[in-house]
Amino acid sequence: MTTEHVKCLIIGSGPAGYTAAIYAGRANIAPVLYEGIQPGGQLTITTEVENFPGYPEGVTGPVLMDDLRRQAARFGADIRSGIIVKADLSQAPYHFWTDDEKEITADTAIIATGATAKYLGLEDEKKYAGMGVSACATCDGFFYRKKTVAVVGGGDTACEEAIYLAGLAKQVYLVVRKPYLRASKIMQERVLNHPNIQVLFEHNAIGLYGENGVEGMHVVKRMGEPDEERYDVPIDGFFLAIGHKPNSDIFKPWIKTDETGYILTEAGTPRTGVPGVFAAGDVADPHYRQAITAAGSGCKAAIETERYLSTNGLL
Repeated sequence: MTTEHVKCLIIGSGPAGYTAAIYAGRANIAPVLYEGIQPGGQLTITTEVENFPGYPEGVTGPVLMDDLRRQAARFGADIRSGIIVKADLSQAPYHFWTDDEKEITADTAIIATGATAKYLGLEDEKKYAGMGVSACATCDGFFYRKKTVAVVGGGDTACEEAIYLAGLAKQVYLVVRKPYLRASKIMQERVLNHPNIQVLFEHNAIGLYGENGVEGMHVVKRMGEPDEERYDVPIDGFFLAIGHKPNSDIFKPWIKTDETGYILTEAGTPRTGVPGVFAAGDVADPHYRQAITAAGSGCKAAIETERYLSTNGLL
C-alpha cells in the first residue's frame, strides 16, 4: 500500500468541493481532491440550471460542474478520480484510504461528500431522469409554471415542496402512502387549505408514462386492500420529497451528526469539532441544498483551512 501526505484533502466534487479547491488552490495550499462516486455531484444529472449567478441564459448541470472543475485545476488543485472509503480522524495528521488501497495522511480535510436523494426505486425514475423526474422543487419548479405536477411524500419537506410548487404550477398532487400527513400541524393546515394542492391519501405511485418525458403517473389507491383501485393521473412533473441520505457514514465515529446523518458544524462556520476538519455543502446542510449555498460553504471551508494551517505553522 502506498502512502502520501498532503496539506489539504478535499473529499467530494460538487459545487462545495470544487469551490473549496479553487480557494485552497489560490492560497497555495496545493489541495488534493477526490471526486467520489459521482464526479461533479448531483448537478451532473440536472439539465437546466437557471439560478446559479453568472449564467444569465442558464447553463446545463454538467457544463456548470465542468466549468468549476477546470477553474479549480487552473489554480493548482490536484483532482483525482477515486473514492475515499475509510477514514481515521482520531489524531492529526488524519488518515484516509482510497478504493484502490492508497493511504493518504492529511493535515486538514474538507468533507464535501454531499447527500443522496431518496427515490422510490421505480425503473421509470431512471428512465425519466431529467425529463420530468426531480428531487428538488426549488431547483426545477420554474420549468413547471402553469403545469400539473405530483409530489411524493408526507413529511414537512414534501409539504414545503408542494406549497412552493403550488405557487408556480396550476395543480399539485401530493401523493401520500398513509391516510394522514406526518408533517407539523401548521404545514398540514397550509397544504390541506391550499386551493392548488390535492392530497391523494393512501396512494402509491407505481410508475410513470410518456413519450419524450413524463406525461402521467400510474397510481394505486389503498394498495393490497379489497377496495384497491388502479388508475392514471396526467402530470408534467414528478417530484420526490421522501428525504436525503447524507454521505457521512465513514466519518461518524469521529464527527457529530444529527439523527439523519447530516454533519453538525459550529453555527455559521464549517468547523466540525475535529481540529482542521471542515464540512461543506449538502452533507452538512439539511435546509437549503442549493448549488450556490454549497459553493459558499466550500469557500468558507477553504478559508478556515488556510487559517488553520497558517496558525499551526503548517503552511
